[in-house]
Amino acid sequence: MKTMTCRQFGGPCDQAHRGEKADEVIVAQDKHLKEVVKAGDEAHQEARQEMRYRWLHPKKSLGWYNDMKATFAALPED
Repeated sequence: MKTMTCRQFGGPCDQAHRGEKADEVIVAQDKHLKEVVKAGDEAHQEARQEMRYRWLHPKKSLGWYNDMKATFAALPED
């Protein structure tokens, strides 16, 4: 199990996301952004827009995705 924070994904807070695979924490970050923006948190608005763009344009966002997978892979186990 490894942990990445919202800030490591480019967000503004230190909310921790844990998972066995990079995709699990990426999906958790997306869910986090959706929830806090829906609740009115304007600080996360920009990160949410960037995440939405990545989901809509996955080929253009492949570099970001590969970087996040590499960052996750380099993390120590919790």
